[in-house]
This record gives sequence, structure tokens and C-alpha cells, in this order.
Amino acid sequence: MVVSRDKTPTAQETFVQMAQAAGLRGRLLLTVGLLILVRLGIYIPLPGIDRAAFAANIQGNTALSFVDLFAGGGLRTLGIFALGILPFINASIILQLLTAAIPALEDLQKNEGEAGRRKISQITRYVAGGWAVVQSLMLTIGLLRPFASDWGPLFITETVLALTAGSMFVMWVGELITERGIGNGASLLIFLNIVSTLPRSLGQTFELAQSGDRNVVGGVVILLLVFLAMVVGIVFVQEGTRRIPIISARRQVGRRTYLEKSSYLPLRLNQGGVMPIIFASTVLTLPALVAQAFQNASISQFISTYLGPNSWQHSVLYLILILFFSYFYASLVVQPDEMSKNLKKMGASIPGIRPGKATTEYIERVLNRLTFLGAIFLGIVAIVPTFVETATRVPTFQGFGATSLLILVGVAIDTAKQIQTYVISQRYEGMVKQ
Repeated sequence: MVVSRDKTPTAQETFVQMAQAAGLRGRLLLTVGLLILVRLGIYIPLPGIDRAAFAANIQGNTALSFVDLFAGGGLRTLGIFALGILPFINASIILQLLTAAIPALEDLQKNEGEAGRRKISQITRYVAGGWAVVQSLMLTIGLLRPFASDWGPLFITETVLALTAGSMFVMWVGELITERGIGNGASLLIFLNIVSTLPRSLGQTFELAQSGDRNVVGGVVILLLVFLAMVVGIVFVQEGTRRIPIISARRQVGRRTYLEKSSYLPLRLNQGGVMPIIFASTVLTLPALVAQAFQNASISQFISTYLGPNSWQHSVLYLILILFFSYFYASLVVQPDEMSKNLKKMGASIPGIRPGKATTEYIERVLNRLTFLGAIFLGIVAIVPTFVETATRVPTFQGFGATSLLILVGVAIDTAKQIQTYVISQRYEGMVKQ
């Protein structure tokens, strides 16, 4: 097959490389095998618990339904992977915030290179382990006590150990997919868990549509059209970039003067990808989980009234959190000062902008505008379908459809790009062999 070495791989070339290239095929098979293993783990039950009664009890609970969404149904079935990747996500949030607040961690991330990033990853694992123990205790003491056949210290110890070990195993699988699979391990695990809940949600929607009520059928059609529009918008925003033109200085070689080709500096409209909305959604579930664990009626009533998915307070707080995490991730991913220094070292500059501090300020200004637009779009995607569900009375995803949709589309795009990267690397390996 003839391919262009200067263009993005076509779909045909990508599928051929996935089937024929040993390296890429091995990564794909490893990824698929590990994902299947994680799915099987949620069906290994915790001992000594009435699972049917527990599943009926959490039916309709917004916070626990969201946790169950990230666990791929593991919470409902009370498998050993009931916590899933959630403790690791919470630990990542904590470490990202601490990195911005503690100079030692910030120095590790920015100045220590690969060794510093490995150190931060190791700290994240420890925090994830501690947080898994805390969440396991909250789940065991606050939720499982009425459904335990033999409540006592031995039951608590066994259940906490099983849940913590399961969460750590899922975290290890995610890192293994990132290192030896096709990448984006944690995101792929969340993707898999959300996809696994879609058949049940879509089945409920089709049952509503088959009821014969014209209002319900119309609501389902409107909801589907809104979700299709959201998919198109997500793709455009995820792929959207601002290309800042760059010109290079003239290069003297002997008696000849060469002018470098003009290039550009790409800045993505949504630097954080799906992580801001994942982090914002996770933070919003924490108060409800704490109230559920302590079984406080007044706190539970306050949270359900003012932080429920259908309340305007929830929507405003959701927007604020998405905006915060979008700017936070943009500040971690893009370093305008480093970009300015690198351009100066290469003898390149932005037309009309002086090198040095002026270039840094210009990049910061452009990045802030892009991040704001991207965050507003994320907020719209997260909130509008929820209002449409409320207006049409078709609760397809119980208020979390937009979050699920954004994660699914975003992870799919990132994974496709990762596979294309491996295809391009295989292409250049072929050039070396020739």
C-alpha cells in the first residue's frame, strides 16, 4: 500500500497497520485484554452482603449513581472493583492542586524532567491508596451495614481490604495501559465503564418511546437531536486550535543565506480535554457521598435541594468548577514563559511581537481567551442536555448524560490520535529499514 509520509494516516492505513504491525497489534491486544479483565472484576462479589437489597437501595440516588457510572456498575453489583478508578482520579486532583501550592512539588514537575514526573506519579499512587482506604471505610460503615449478614470488625477489615486492593489493581491496570498499551489508561477505563452502562440507559429510553405517548416520543426525538448536536460541537472544539504564526531568523551558511520556512505555534481551544469536566463532576459528588456515609437527614436534604443535578445552584457551581479546572489544566499543560524562551533559542519570533517578555505576555493573553471559550463550551455541553432532559421528562442518563457524552467523544478522539501516532512511528520505521 502506497502512503504519503507527509500526511495524517488515512483510515485504511490505520486499520492495516493495526492488523499487520506487530508492535501496534501487541499494544492493542494488551489494552483489550486488560479492559476485559477489569470488566470481569466487577462481577467478583464482596462476601457477606445482600447485593440485591443494596442495589434496590441505591436506585435513584444521584451521587451513588454517578459513582456507579465511573465504576461501570461495580458499585451496584458490589464487586471488588466497586470503587474503580475513582480514588486515583481524586488523588490526581489533590496532587494537581498541591503542585500549584507547594513549591517543592512544582519544582519536581517543572524542573526535574522525567525523574520529577515519576516521583509525582509515585506520590499520587500513595495518595490514591490512602484515599481508597478512606472511601472504602465510608462505603463499608456508612452504606453496607444494613445489608451485612455478619457485621463486625472482621467484616469491616475484610471489606476495606478487598475494596482497596481492587482499586489499586484498577489503578495499576490503567498505568499499564498507558505505558505498554495504546495510552490514556485512566481515561480508557472511564470510557469503558460509561459504555458498559449505555445499554441499560438506552433500553430505558426505548421503553419510554414505546409507551405510545406523543409527548414522550417527541421528547426522545428532541433529546437525541440535542445529543447529536453536542457530539458535532465536541468534535469541533476538541479539534479546534489557534495557529500563531512564527517566522525564523535568516541563517548564514558560507556565502549563502537561507530563510527558514514559516511555521506556526498551535494552541488548542480545550487544553485540558475531558479532565476538567471529570474533575468538576467528581468534586460535586463528594458532599453527597459524605452525607450518605454519615446518614444525616438535614445535610442530605440540603445537598439534594441545593446541589441536586436539576437545581440552578448545581449548574452555577458546575460552571465555576469547570472554568477553574480548565484554567488550572491549561496552566499545567502550556508554559508561555518556556515557549518564549524556546522560540528565542531557535531564533524564531511571532510577527509584530518582540522576543522575551512581550512574547510571553502575548501567548498568555491568547491562551486565556482560548481557555475561557473552551471552558464556556464545556459548561454548555454539561448543562444544556440536563435542562433538555428535565423539560422533555426523558431522564435517559439521570442528569449525567452530558458528562458521559463529553467523556466518550473526548476519549475516543484522544485514543484515535494516539493510534495515529503509533501508525506514523511505524511509517518512519519503514523508512529506516528501506
